[in-house]
Amino acid sequence: MLNELAINLLASAILVAAGFVWGKFRERGRQRGKNLEEYDFYPFGVDDTGALYFDLDRFTTAVRALSRRRNDTAARQLILVGRQNDVRGRLAGDDLAEYLRFYDRHHGDDIHEDTQNFLANFKRIVQLVGDSFPDTGIEILLHDLTNPTTALSVIKNNVTGRNVEAPATNLVFDLKRRRAANQDKLNYELNIGARRFKCTTIPIFRDKDGLVGAICINVDYRYIDEEVRRNAAAMDAFFRNLLKTDMQLDENILSKAEYRRALAGKRHFRDHDVVTE
Repeated sequence: MLNELAINLLASAILVAAGFVWGKFRERGRQRGKNLEEYDFYPFGVDDTGALYFDLDRFTTAVRALSRRRNDTAARQLILVGRQNDVRGRLAGDDLAEYLRFYDRHHGDDIHEDTQNFLANFKRIVQLVGDSFPDTGIEILLHDLTNPTTALSVIKNNVTGRNVEAPATNLVFDLKRRRAANQDKLNYELNIGARRFKCTTIPIFRDKDGLVGAICINVDYRYIDEEVRRNAAAMDAFFRNLLKTDMQLDENILSKAEYRRALAGKRHFRDHDVVTE
């Protein structure tokens, strides 16, 4: 009888443990889920001119759908989009009430602050890199892609004529498509009328938010090829700006071997005349 009781207790324990693990597995899947842009109700579209626009009807559909079937990943992204498109001022009645419940349930204030703190690191990177190469025709910028309609967050050495809060057109869709195909946007050429650019786009992904930003480098090809290379004064100004420094520090960034060669007279990385033991 004792053996039978022990077997029953063991079986019950196994069932309880299995139920707990299965519940945690389901909860994890329920909360992590797909990214917002993977749903049909993704609240952005592209018009006939290729411009991105925010769709309020799709947004309310997304709120209703994610209220019924919880997905914390998509919910975070939807809340970020909603805040930056002023949905509180644009929704009314039941739609507004449901959104506010959804927002509170997912701690919307904390989500927005967390994401902006995360992107602040990249803002500083873009600002400092841009300040290192002023007036060279080499533009660097940061897109905050939590809201593609006002994405441009920082721009340095402006060569494209855009302003802060300019939209990112269809950049979100393109970067997502390329990620799925395991493709990078590195050293690509753009020809727009008489303008020509060499560009690189570096997406910024975050586990719990998906695609949140992108750093873009745009080289004004024709300026450097036609103005700088063919004009002595322009070339002199270009290299002055490229090599400009604001301070001098006492630091060693060379390997031990390169350090010895530098002390022996090596002047640059292609100077092969200096030999040390």
